[in-house]
Amino acid sequence: MWNPDVYLAFADHRGRPFFDLLSRVGAEAPRRVADLGCGPGNLTVTLGERWPDAVVEAWDSSQEMVDAARERGVDAHVGDVRTWTPQPDTDVVVTNATLQWVPEHAELLVRWAGQLAAGSWIAMQVPGNFDAPSHRAVRELARRDEWSEPLRDFPFREGQVDSPSGYAELLGDAGCAVDAWETTYIHELSGENPVLEWITGTALRPVRSRLNDEQWERFRQDLIPMLDAAYPVRADGKTLFPFRRIFVVARVESGG
Repeated sequence: MWNPDVYLAFADHRGRPFFDLLSRVGAEAPRRVADLGCGPGNLTVTLGERWPDAVVEAWDSSQEMVDAARERGVDAHVGDVRTWTPQPDTDVVVTNATLQWVPEHAELLVRWAGQLAAGSWIAMQVPGNFDAPSHRAVRELARRDEWSEPLRDFPFREGQVDSPSGYAELLGDAGCAVDAWETTYIHELSGENPVLEWITGTALRPVRSRLNDEQWERFRQDLIPMLDAAYPVRADGKTLFPFRRIFVVARVESGG
């Protein structure tokens, strides 16, 4: 279950990559824009502001997120990105911080490139921080004997995303002109246990789904000193949290 309020606790930090991604999309007057993995819809509404004449459709696998998006006036639907198919008039596909949850997303990107008309755009952003200290700490803690039973099927992989060059090659071979890059943002966080609160809304979701309330609170408490050591609080009270992200903007050259 996704919690929109927890996710939105860092809305400004999480939103910046979205706008950096969209700044490279050159569509001038798209007929339909699809936001796949729209979350609570706070970023989706800006698509309608940029392209007021476009139909903006939004999808998310979480009913809670879709409900939050609808409260913002977004035409959001519950659905799996893996079964989504573009309408014939779709000119822009946006998927922001979503495809890292889909192991076979490379196949989806190629499929969409083949289904979209020439001149259409695919814009994707995924986290590239799976080997960051925060994620290593979670994996290390999950491997301890105390958690071996409830977390025995925890996904220990270090991530399932490719490099910018890998995506450029993939979509270039699929008939697209590709702009791919990576950026490491240095987020300045404040408050108590800010890195823990950040990953609670995203990376810790698989852990939370396997633990009862008492186990979940104990796991969080065990994780705090590990995160404190990796991300010490500065003298000014701020915590610096580096976060690497991977961006891909592809323009379909020969559509399906």
